[in-house]
Amino acid sequence: VQLQAYGGGLVQAGGSLGLSCAASGSIFSINNMGWYRQAPGKERELVARITNGGNTNYADSVKGRFSISRDNAKNTVYLQMNSLKPEDTAVYYCNAYVVSYVSRRDYWGQGTEVTVSS
Repeated sequence: VQLQAYGGGLVQAGGSLGLSCAASGSIFSINNMGWYRQAPGKERELVARITNGGNTNYADSVKGRFSISRDNAKNTVYLQMNSLKPEDTAVYYCNAYVVSYVSRRDYWGQGTEVTVSS
């Protein structure tokens, strides 16, 4: 099983950016999918998470600005980031709890960098 993240880049404060992450491989089902981020010198933190039923939760710092969604048919999770702030600058990692035919465990994407300039 692999998670491949797309998107990221450089954007000015107040701008928008979208991320996507597709899971591939021998997947039976995917439970939670989510996005985490890690800024330089800081620990990795949860940004947003979505269950396979569509329930979501967000970090307080991104509520009202970020939106997570998923396409179960494509095993893909999305993160739409609006009204970006310099403090959103970080490497963003997608995460999925995957039930495969041989295991059930968390998988992580390779990380994609988001830089917000002031």
